[in-house]
Amino acid sequence: MIGSGGKQWFSAAELADMALPGLPRVKRKVNERAEAERWALKVDSDGKALARPRGGRGGGLEYHLSLLPPATRMELAARGLSGEATVTADLTDRPASRWPWYEAQTDKTRAEAKRRLTVVSAIGAFERGGLSRSAAVTAAAAAHGVSGSTLWSWLQLIDGIDPNDWLPHLAPCRKGGGAVAEIEDVAWQVLLSDYLRPEAPTFASCYWRLKRDYADPRGMKLPCERTLFRKIERLDQRLVIARRAGGDALRATLPPQVRSVAMLHAMELVNIDGHRWDVFVRFPDGEVRRPVMIAIQDVMSRRFLSWRIGFSEDAVMTRLVFADLFKTWGIPKGCLLDNGRAFASKWITGGAKTRFRFRIREEEPLGILTQLGIQTHWALPFRGSSKPIERGFRDFCDAIAKHPAFAGAYTGNKPDAKPENYGDRAVAYDDFIRVVTASIGAHNEKPGRRTEMAQGKFSFDDVFRASYAAAPIGKATPEQLRLALLTAEDRPTDRKSGAIDLAGNRYWAPELAQIAGTKVTVRFDPDDLTQPLHVYSRDGRYLVSAELLEATGFLDMAAAKTRARQESDLRKAVRRAAELEQLLDAEQLAALLPVQVDEMPVTEPSIIRPVRRRGQTAAALKPALDAAPALTTHIDTFAAGISRLRLVD
Repeated sequence: MIGSGGKQWFSAAELADMALPGLPRVKRKVNERAEAERWALKVDSDGKALARPRGGRGGGLEYHLSLLPPATRMELAARGLSGEATVTADLTDRPASRWPWYEAQTDKTRAEAKRRLTVVSAIGAFERGGLSRSAAVTAAAAAHGVSGSTLWSWLQLIDGIDPNDWLPHLAPCRKGGGAVAEIEDVAWQVLLSDYLRPEAPTFASCYWRLKRDYADPRGMKLPCERTLFRKIERLDQRLVIARRAGGDALRATLPPQVRSVAMLHAMELVNIDGHRWDVFVRFPDGEVRRPVMIAIQDVMSRRFLSWRIGFSEDAVMTRLVFADLFKTWGIPKGCLLDNGRAFASKWITGGAKTRFRFRIREEEPLGILTQLGIQTHWALPFRGSSKPIERGFRDFCDAIAKHPAFAGAYTGNKPDAKPENYGDRAVAYDDFIRVVTASIGAHNEKPGRRTEMAQGKFSFDDVFRASYAAAPIGKATPEQLRLALLTAEDRPTDRKSGAIDLAGNRYWAPELAQIAGTKVTVRFDPDDLTQPLHVYSRDGRYLVSAELLEATGFLDMAAAKTRARQESDLRKAVRRAAELEQLLDAEQLAALLPVQVDEMPVTEPSIIRPVRRRGQTAAALKPALDAAPALTTHIDTFAAGISRLRLVD
C-alpha cells in the first residue's frame, strides 16, 4: 500500500538535482536506470502503479519513494524531504530487530546469510524483468542450485521485513532439538561449588563425585556430563577465574595500566626494593648462603643508582643504601617502596602517616626519609608490577645470576628448576661483588633501551644524565645529612640519674639529671655505638650529647678518682644552684612561720541520758562508786602540778 506523509513522488530531474547517494547526478542517467529497472511498470501490494505522469510543463513521469534505493531513501529522510523517517524508525526500533544477534554470530553463519541474500536479490531482479513471483523463484532456484521450496521458506522469513533488515533475518538460526536439560537446584549448587574451588579440580572429577555421592544415593538422574559442562561455560567467566585462579588471575583480565614518566625528571622519584640472588656465595666468615641486595633505581630513567649486598634485607643496610644515594646523587623528592620490614621500619619511614606495617604512633621518632622531607609512596603489598625496579631484577636473574663466573654456584629460581651442576661450588664474596658491580654498570650503559624515555635509541645512563644535568636536585648540608643518617629510637632515662641504656651500653651527661625518669628520642650511629648519643625531647628539641660510660676495673684508681671528682662537681653545682635561688635556713623560715596554739572549744551535750545499773552489775560496781571522791581528789592535785610547768626551748 502506498504510504502517505511527506513527499512521496519525485521526478528524474529532481532526483538528479539533489545529488543523492545511490543515484546518478544527471537526469539522463536517472532515466536510464528507471528504464533498466522498469520503474514505470512497478505496482505495490494493492496493484497500484508506482509511477505516474508528472503534472505541469514538460511532462514525464514521477516515481514513488519505494522505488528508490535504500541509501537514497535514508538520505531523503535525513533531509526531511520524505515520510521515510517514520517508517525507518519503526523498523529500527521494533522488538524483532535481529542486528545485535547477527553481530554475535560466527563467520560461517554470516556467510550463509549473505549467500541467501544474493539468491533472494536474484528473485527480485527476475521480477523486475517482468516475471511473476513463481516464475522468478523457479528461475532463481535453477540459477543458484537451490530448491524452490527452500526459496519460498527464505521469502517467508523476510515477509513484511524492510529490505535493509533482510540480512540478519536470512541468517540460519539453529536450535537444539530436545527439551532443556533440567538439574535439581541443590545438585547444581553442589556441582558448582565443587568446581569453583581454589584447588581447581577437573570438571570430570566433580561430575563423578556428584553422581556417586549425591545423585545415585537419592535415585536422581543427572544430565550428561557434556550438557552440564556447557552450562558451566555459559556462566560469567570472570566468576570462574576469580574462584579457581584467584585475584591475580582475575586482575589479569583487565588491560595493564600504562603509566607515563614523561612528566618526571631525574631524582624526582626513586624506588627501592630487595632482591635475593640465586647464587651461592661464601661470605668472609666462611658461611655459604644466598646474598640479598637492596637497590635504588631512578623511576624516570630506570637507572640503578646505589646498592648494597649483605646477609639479609634489614633497616641497617637500607640506611646505608640511602646514604650512598644522598652522598653521590643528592636527595630525591619522593620514594616508592613496599611495606617490607626493612623499609617500613621507623629508622627509615618513622613519622610517615601511611604505611602497612607496625603501629603508627604520634610520638615515634622521625625516620631518614621523613627527616629529609622525602615523600613516601607505598606500593601495594605483593604487587611487583607496581614497582619498575622488579623489571630490572628480572634482567639480573638472567644476565648476572647466570654469568659464567658463577657456573656451579647458580641455584635456579625455584626448587624444581635446579641446574644439573647445582651446589658444585660457592663463589667467593669479593668475586661476587666485583662481578655484580661491573654487570650493573653494564646494565645501565646498554644502548637501545625500549622504555618510554629511551625510545629504543639511548641507554639508561644517557637518559639519566641528560635529565640530571638540568634538573633541580636537592642537596643536604653536612649537618643535616649526619643527623638524618643516624638511627632514631625512643628510650627512657633512668629515674634517678637520667642515664640512658642502649644496646648494653650506658650513656650519660650531667644535663640528663634534669629530665630523669622521662622518655627521650636518641639518635645514634648503629655501626659505631662508641660515639655519643644525640638526645632530643619528644617534640624534637635538641637537648644534649651523652657520652658512653665505659665499665672500669674493680680497683681502678683512676676511675675512682674520676668518680669522686664527678660527685664533688655535683655537690658544688647543687650549692651554686641553692645560692642562686637565695634559699632561707631553718631559723629564718621558722621565724617567718610562727606556730600558734589555740585552745580547743569544749562542747557540752544538750541532752544527758542517765545510766542505771541493775542486778549483779550494780552490786559489783558499788565499791568503785564509794571510792570515787578519793579518786577525784588525786586528779585535781595532778592537774594543779601540770599547770606550774613551763615550755623550755
